[in-house]
Amino acid sequence: MSRIGRAPITIPAGVDVKLDDSVITVKGPKGTLTKAINPEIKVDIQDGVIHVTRPSDDRTHRSLHGLTRTLISNMVTGVTQGFSKELEINGVGYRAQKQGKQLVMNLGYSHQVFVDEIDGIQIDVPNPNRVVISGIDKQLVGQFAADVRSKRPPEPYKGKGIKYATEVIRRKEGKTGAKK
Repeated sequence: MSRIGRAPITIPAGVDVKLDDSVITVKGPKGTLTKAINPEIKVDIQDGVIHVTRPSDDRTHRSLHGLTRTLISNMVTGVTQGFSKELEINGVGYRAQKQGKQLVMNLGYSHQVFVDEIDGIQIDVPNPNRVVISGIDKQLVGQFAADVRSKRPPEPYKGKGIKYATEVIRRKEGKTGAKK
């Protein structure tokens, strides 16, 4: 049995979970999330606890068991606490600012880079070298942060570019002097 899939999910106060056929809806203080799950995986909601079970030890059922439990757990966490990713911008003259619902970045190109805020995502720029992306959908927050990072990924020689706050850039040694 999957250790992750076996673990029960406790539903916090103020969160409403509904299951219709194979569509689960989680409603909380920060918003509502809906997800279609595989109909072969069984989800039981009893006494403020969600249990996920699988019908057999078939390979696909084993792989879907832990995945389904984690997706539901992330939905519950998202509507109560939310998720966020922090990005750091390193480089001379590299900076970001928010103009309305747009993130405007100077990244060493001949032009400014514009990224529009999408539904379900909030962009915050506490200082010019830091961008915080937050929302209730973990997958959407991660994908949006990866899209922003891809505008100028960090390079290994000077570390210039956009990186996650927790990311460590492996540095390379530059060229050595001319040989005699």
